[in-house]
Amino acid sequence: MPAQKFATRLNSFASNAQRYWPDLDGKPSVIQMAERASTVKGLTDLDLNYPDHVEADIGAQARRLKDLGLDVNGLAMRYYSNPDFKLGAFTHPDAGVRRQAIDMTKRGIDAARSAGANLMTIWLGQDGFDYGFQADYEKMWSNEINAIREVAEHDRHCQISIEYKPNEPRAFSLLSDLGTTLLAVKEVGAENLGVTLDFAHVLYADEIPAFAASMIARHSRLLGVHLNDGYGKRDDGLMVASVNTKATLELLWQIRRVGYDGAIYFDTFPDASGLDPVEECAVNIATVQNLMAVAIRLENDPRLGEAIARQDAVTTQSIINAALYGS
Repeated sequence: MPAQKFATRLNSFASNAQRYWPDLDGKPSVIQMAERASTVKGLTDLDLNYPDHVEADIGAQARRLKDLGLDVNGLAMRYYSNPDFKLGAFTHPDAGVRRQAIDMTKRGIDAARSAGANLMTIWLGQDGFDYGFQADYEKMWSNEINAIREVAEHDRHCQISIEYKPNEPRAFSLLSDLGTTLLAVKEVGAENLGVTLDFAHVLYADEIPAFAASMIARHSRLLGVHLNDGYGKRDDGLMVASVNTKATLELLWQIRRVGYDGAIYFDTFPDASGLDPVEECAVNIATVQNLMAVAIRLENDPRLGEAIARQDAVTTQSIINAALYGS
C-alpha cells in the first residue's frame, strides 16, 4: 500500500492564537493557520472548508500550500454561510434556497478540482428537522436524493462523500446513521458517491466503527476516514484513541482489510480547550502510526483469524491485549 497520508482540520490551528501570534488582531488567516499546521511532523495534507477557506484563485492557494509541504486532500462543504440554510440546504422548503445550496456545492466541486483534489465531503447537518409535524418526510427525502444526485453528476471525476451524523445543528439529521446513508447512496445511484466515516459520529449513532467500515465497503465506497474519539454522547472531537483504543485499532485493521488508501483525517477539537494544536496533531499521527503497526502485526498472526472464525472472544482479546500491552 502507498505511504499513509495524514490530513487535519485546519481550524484546529487557530487554537491559542494569541500565544502563537502575539501581535494578531482578530482571527488568523487561512495561510497563517496552514503555516502553523506545516510545522507538524508527518502531516501531509489539509482539508479546506468551502467557501470559508477558499480564495478566488484556489489554484494559486494550493500552490502556496504545496510550498509549505502540504497537499489539498479535498474540500468540505459548509452551509452555514447563508442564514437561510438553517432550515435546510438540500431540503429547504423553498426551491430557490435549495438551488442556492446545490449551485454553491457545484462551485465547491469546481474549486476542489482546481486545487488538484478529487474529493468533496458533504456534511448535511442543516438537512433535518426539530419537531414532529414539522417535515413532509417523503418530500424532504426526495429533495435530498435529487440534490445529491445532481451534485454527483456535476463532475463524475470528483468523488462525493457523505459524512453522516445523528444530529447537530438540527435535533435530528436526515442522514443520521449508517443504514439511512447507505440507503440514500443506493437510491442516488452515482458511481462517484460514497461515505465518510467519522469515528465520533459513529459512536454516538450507537454503531461500531469497524462494522460500519465493513458495511460501507460492501454496499458503497469508503471515501474518507475521520479519526477522533469521544464518549458516545456527542461529537466530542477528542484525541485519537484517548477513550476507545481497541475500537480504534479494530477500525484501522478493518480499513486495511477493505483496501482503504485515502488520507486519515484528524477531526479533533484542540481549540475547544486551548490545547497546543501542533502537539495535539503530532500525538494523533504517532498514535495512528503505532496502532497501524499493531494492526499489521495482527494481519500476520494466523491465530487471530482462526479465533475470529470461531467467534472465540476470549482468545481474540488475549491476542489483542498482548499486541497492545505485551505478554
